[in-house]
Amino acid sequence: MGLIGAGAIARTAHLPAYSAWGIPVVAVASRRTDSATALAADFGIRTVHDSVGALLADPEIDVVDIATGPDGRLALIEAAIEADKHVLAQKPLSIDSDELPRLRGLLARARERGIRVAVNQNARWAPSWRLATLLVRSGAIGEVIGVTHLHDKPLPPLAGTAFDLTPHMLLTDYLVHWVDITRCWLEGSEVASVAAQESRVPAQPVDARNPWHASVLIGSSTGASASIRIVGDARTRSGGCPYWIHGTEGTIRGSVLLGSDFAELERGDERTRFALEGQWFPDGFAGAMGELLTAVDEGREPENSADHVLASVRLSLAAAASAESGGAPVRPDDLHLSTASFRKAAAA
Repeated sequence: MGLIGAGAIARTAHLPAYSAWGIPVVAVASRRTDSATALAADFGIRTVHDSVGALLADPEIDVVDIATGPDGRLALIEAAIEADKHVLAQKPLSIDSDELPRLRGLLARARERGIRVAVNQNARWAPSWRLATLLVRSGAIGEVIGVTHLHDKPLPPLAGTAFDLTPHMLLTDYLVHWVDITRCWLEGSEVASVAAQESRVPAQPVDARNPWHASVLIGSSTGASASIRIVGDARTRSGGCPYWIHGTEGTIRGSVLLGSDFAELERGDERTRFALEGQWFPDGFAGAMGELLTAVDEGREPENSADHVLASVRLSLAAAASAESGGAPVRPDDLHLSTASFRKAAAA
């Protein structure tokens, strides 16, 4: 496998995950060769290519991990497809609705060539959220009637970073994991409406361009609904990101991050708290890549295929459009939260 990008996320999450789970990385390329060289030395990567083109021409590589920011990512995906390399692309897959037609064209070309394109929606493999997904799929709580998320933790440093240059950053980038896992739990329905609001919060630094509060409400064709709320830079050391999935026959509750991880199923008079192993960081990153590698080996679409993740992208973009209009609901056309390829992967 070859790595494109040698930034902080590659150093702190991608490569530690691959090292821990025995996923070999044989080459790296980056805009800054010195960064790629330092990364290779620290993680025992034997080859540093001086360009992405050279890495994509490397016959030892059949899968590439595109660990770069959104700017220019579609061009890298296209180049990898043309080089017949399977792709794991960093999230968010896109933050621009104008890119979606081009993206769909690239994915169609990949299918024609037998190339698998997946997205690094690593939070799908955060242990608590992953278990919740499996419980929902198994029918443990019947039909889902509501999903609720609360972001009860400090924000990472944002002011002055590249993230803060992205319009509606919380909705189109940071909260993409929450939007994506929510749509996974609402599989089988169609989005009826998306409403979102943003606001600056008390004591937010003047140089922080993006608002630090965001809330998203999702309505579905089945009547099930979802709520995602990030209050701002919460001042707590004991927080986390609690969630609730209410169903017609039971409830799943849990939390992720800050060591708060747990998952619990309540059904009738029984309440079961499950033992969890691992953490979102870095194990979720190994899960996302492992699913792609397994799918390639088995000749199927990965669960985190770009085709499947497109629904999450459209949800995030609809939320940004709603926020632009002061919170007015957006009603996307034909936004189904399921795909045939995903159902096939889930059944495998």
